[in-house]
Formats: sequence, C-alpha cells, structure tokens
Amino acid sequence: MRDTKGKGTLPPRISGGPAEDEDDMIKDLAQRLLDELHTQAPHAEQFLPKRELHIALQAALARLDLVTREEFDAQTAVLQRTRQKLEALEQELARLEQ
Repeated sequence: MRDTKGKGTLPPRISGGPAEDEDDMIKDLAQRLLDELHTQAPHAEQFLPKRELHIALQAALARLDLVTREEFDAQTAVLQRTRQKLEALEQELARLEQ
C-alpha cells in the first residue's frame, strides 16, 4: 500500500483486510490528535495541517513492528500448544530415565 502522497510504502497487512479500514483508523487517530492539539493550542492547526499529521502518523505507524490482534492470538495459541508438547516430552523423558 502506498502512502497518501505516493512517496513510500507501508508493509503488507499480516492478516489481510481492506486497506480502507487502516486508512480510516489513521484518519480517526489524526483527527483525535488534532482535536486535542486544538484544545491545548487553538491555532496549532495553522502550523500542523491535518493532511501533514495524517502523513506523519502513517509513516510512523509503518515503521513500527505491529501485528494484528488475530495474528497475536494465533501465535499465542501456537505457543500454548508448544508448551504443552514440551511438558509432555519432559515428563516422558523423566519416565524413561527412571
């Protein structure tokens, strides 16, 4: 996915899903930040336009090593199964060593 100015790329989405949802999330976050910034400094939008904040947020989020909740949950389940297998193997090894 390209950023809104076409000057960079974002990493591929891990679990798929529409790119519009990601863009909407960034727009929402940018709007909330601008609203809070406007509350704290009423003329701040003159110095940091909404579009520039959106682009900066998109670039910053693209550099983060993030995964979706679904991927996190899937990896947690894999880890849990691996631990169970390891415990079973440790018990079997202890039984064989006796």
